[in-house]
Amino acid sequence: MTSRQIRVLVVDDSAVVRRLVSETLSQDPEIVVVGTAIDPYAAREKIVSLKPDVLTLDLEMPRMDGLTFLRILMTERPMPVVIMSSLTQSGSHQAIEALRLGAVDVLAKPGGPYSFGDIGPQLLAKVKAAAQARLKALLPPGSTPETPRAAPPVQNPIPPPAPVRKPVPLAPASVSDRRLIVLGASTGGTEALRHVLTRLPAELPPVAIVQHIPATFSRAFADRLNTLCRLTVREATDGEPLVPGLALVAPGNYHMLVHWSGGCYRVKVTDGPRIWHQRPAVDLLFKSAAEAAGSRVVAGVLTGMGKDGAEGLLRLRQAGAVTFAQDEASCVVYGMPRAAWELGAAQRQASLDEMPELILRSLAAIA
Repeated sequence: MTSRQIRVLVVDDSAVVRRLVSETLSQDPEIVVVGTAIDPYAAREKIVSLKPDVLTLDLEMPRMDGLTFLRILMTERPMPVVIMSSLTQSGSHQAIEALRLGAVDVLAKPGGPYSFGDIGPQLLAKVKAAAQARLKALLPPGSTPETPRAAPPVQNPIPPPAPVRKPVPLAPASVSDRRLIVLGASTGGTEALRHVLTRLPAELPPVAIVQHIPATFSRAFADRLNTLCRLTVREATDGEPLVPGLALVAPGNYHMLVHWSGGCYRVKVTDGPRIWHQRPAVDLLFKSAAEAAGSRVVAGVLTGMGKDGAEGLLRLRQAGAVTFAQDEASCVVYGMPRAAWELGAAQRQASLDEMPELILRSLAAIA
């Protein structure tokens, strides 16, 4: 139990959602709901008076939408924010934009096939992770509303490309290059992955990614990466070939594994029990990669809460793979990388700025 309760302000125009969120959070003795607000104008006053540690924020509200408020908040008074968004396509893309602007995490609002009881444990976990978030990692110094996530300068960076229309990589009849890249992330991972992947070339071995993210939002996340990266990036489908020049993102609420079949890697998308309270789970992807590719793998655990990925990364290291974990200074939440490092699963720790060169250098050593 923490030494002090996490103070939460709930911002939503729906009285029902405000009540349900408040009731769910209040069930945990480590959390106290200090207030609610019907819109950003009311929220602004309560932030000053109540001094919350974490904000839960709806995106669709009257008078001022959540994205506009988030831009202002991250400029004038940065604080950890958990977005609650609708499951519509528009809501998903707005949620991914909110993560770009500095929100810590996103959660699907209850409704449709999802009951609030289903997402209650996720809400508690995301609020606790947000309370541990390092705002310095979320918003680099000098950020402005127009450039809220400007990356710090790095030595000899690989510049991100302009958006281009890319051909879809096709599975060759046989692939002699068995190299594979696997990455896992959670809280803060959407922007960490963007930072790394946009600095990698198109001519790259296949990439498999598990990012802890709710269903529906994973497709919007993959679509956004595809517009920014030289690589082709998309949400994975069961049985799809994983080939050079392609990065596949595990669909939200489904596990993703890799195996070698028909002369190339393929992914298996499946349900099943949560691992470390997560689906998709980084551990399952990593363990399958250890079996399928062994010493031909470059694998990394990025920012996130919990321990998912540590055991799988250790399995990969034992199989001869190159393994690394994100360093504490560049993490939003130094949980998963810490667990991997303390377990001895990661051969080294690296900052986000160091990762592109580390990945390319490691691939060259494997070839």
